[in-house]
This record gives sequence, structure tokens and C-alpha cells, in this order.
Amino acid sequence: MKFVDEATVKVESGQGGRGIVSFRREKYIPFGGPDGGDGGDGGSVFLKATDGLNTLADFRMTRFYKAKNGQAGQGKEKTGRGGDDLYINVPVGTSVKDMETGELLGDLTEAGQVLMVARGGFHGLGNTRFKSSVNRAPRQSTLGTPAERRELLLELKVLADVGLLGMPNAGKSTFIRAVSEAKPKVANYPFTTLIPNLGVVSIVPHRSFVVADIPGVIEGAAEGAGLGIRFLKHVARTGLLLHFIDVEPYDGSSPVDTFRAIENELEKFSDELANKERWLVINKTDLLSEEERQEKCQAIVDELNWQGPVFTISAMNKEGTRDLCFAIMEHLEAKTDSDRSSEAKNNEDGSNNSEEISSGTYDAVTGKIIK
Repeated sequence: MKFVDEATVKVESGQGGRGIVSFRREKYIPFGGPDGGDGGDGGSVFLKATDGLNTLADFRMTRFYKAKNGQAGQGKEKTGRGGDDLYINVPVGTSVKDMETGELLGDLTEAGQVLMVARGGFHGLGNTRFKSSVNRAPRQSTLGTPAERRELLLELKVLADVGLLGMPNAGKSTFIRAVSEAKPKVANYPFTTLIPNLGVVSIVPHRSFVVADIPGVIEGAAEGAGLGIRFLKHVARTGLLLHFIDVEPYDGSSPVDTFRAIENELEKFSDELANKERWLVINKTDLLSEEERQEKCQAIVDELNWQGPVFTISAMNKEGTRDLCFAIMEHLEAKTDSDRSSEAKNNEDGSNNSEEISSGTYDAVTGKIIK
């Protein structure tokens, strides 16, 4: 199936059914009084995160979704039937924006999570609602409120623990093949990777993490060079970035210059991504002798003035990959434990309402939780 990571759709909720004016007509009951019923509520439109979907390709075919209208009320105080809600399945990891306002309506990051994107119209009132001691035969009713229409931008951001950055042919896909069961295309030419690839790295039983490989980023990507920066959003959710550089680039370029070029593109894309924690991974060290390897790697680190963790590997020969994976696992587990401790402390202080949020459906229209 073709990988599609963006789509625009139009959604429309159901209109509320109108209330009616009606009077009770029965033999021997000359003053039956008003009995016009209310209309039914219109159906709402929801997006639901669903496992098993990994692309937004279906939304290239169907671009308009509408919920059912509420029916009009009837005599004998019968309420009109409410319109059925419409649930649209989207992949886990989909973010939703309003095209008109640019507002982020929500992020569907867990299977089963539901987001209301268009609220159904409220029902109209029948004339029964308007009777009183001074108005015993009301002849007024109300229409249901109109449907809500929205144009949405759906963006799929793959969910991974670790994201890989680097120039084309830096060895990112080879690394995924070496440490996981994923089999992305590998070849000796640039831009072999055209779509994001995910790999599950399992070092020991019950301990694993997910790695995301995106197409290589080159200098000038922000201006549209190469594949551009459209795929950088797929590493925006990750907790850790691995910045791969080729110790001996095939085109004779400087590893330091290529590193700084990508760093510049990250800053153009977003400050959040540029400031995300990164580790330096110097790949293809099998191309050098032991003495050359240490000397060149140290020269790269010194010239970059790099202060973070550094790993030297040969993804092709799987040299150093296991140590890198263990370090990643320990880092992620330590971070998870820290996050849980912070969450527990917030719960004790009464400042965390995550339980309330998870117990209902988030309404993007009102910004409230629907119980």
C-alpha cells in the first residue's frame, strides 16, 4: 500500500431536526392542547485511532464525510429520531488541524482514542415546550441548529522511541536491518529510502524499542531540495535522536560539514526538534584501520565540539551496534521511570487530571471532556 502521510478532508455534522406545531385531536376532547414533539439531535463526527492502519491513503479517495441529520418531531409529543454519529477510523499517530484557523484540534496517539471534530446540531423545540398558564395554545416552534462544517488537515506522524537522522547513504537503513527484523531497501546510491521505515529492536526478552528511519535530509531541504523536510515530522514524537554521519563519505565531503548542514535544517524546521536530545553515531568505521579510526573519529568530535554521547559503529558488520542498542534501552527505561515518578508526584499534589481525560472523549469543538 502506498504510504501517505498527509490528507485533507471535509467533515459535516448532522443538522438538528425541527420541532413541530401540533394539537391533540381526539373525539370528546375539545381542548386537547399542544402536543408537538421536539426534533432529534444531529449526528456528530468523530475520528477514532485504530490499530492496523499505517497510511492515510484512503482519504485520497474519499474526501467528504457527513453524519446523519436529526428527524423532525411529530404529534403526540413524539421526539424525532436523532442522527447517527459518524466514526472515521484513522491510523494511530494522526494529528488533526483545522485548515481555516490552523488550530491543532488533537493528537490521536493511542489505539481507541476518540476525537470529536464536528458537533451535531441541537434539536428544535416543539410547541409543547412553549405552553404556559397564559399561553395555552402556543403556535411557535424552533428549528434545529445547523450542521457544523470543517476542513481538516490530517498528518500522520509515526510513533517511535528513537529517530534516525543523517545524510543519504549515512547507513541508517543498514543499521535498522542489522538490529531489527525490518528490511528497508539498501543500495549504494543516495535516497534509497523514500518513505519512513519502522523497526522493533528487541535485545533481550520483554525489552524492546521502536526505531524510525526517514529519508535522508540534505542541505537546502527547507527550500525544497531533495525530498525536502516533510518527513522530519515523523521523528518529532521520538524521545531520542541518533545523528548518523559517514566517517568516510563516498563523495569526499567533510563529515563535519554534513553534520552542521543537517543541524541547520533542523533549526529551520522547528526549535523543538533542534533542541531534542541527540546522540552522535559515527558509522562505517570498518572502512578504516584501527589507528585511522580512532584518530579520525576523535578529530570529528573535537571539531564539532560535541559534548553528548558518541558511538562508533559499523552497521554493515554489526560492530558496536549491540552496545549502542543496550545504551538506548537503558536510557529509555530510565526516562520512563523518571516520567512515572513525576506523574505520581503530580497525582499526589492533585495537579494531574489524566484520569479524568482518559475516562471520556475529548471534544475539539468545545475543548471539554464528554463523559
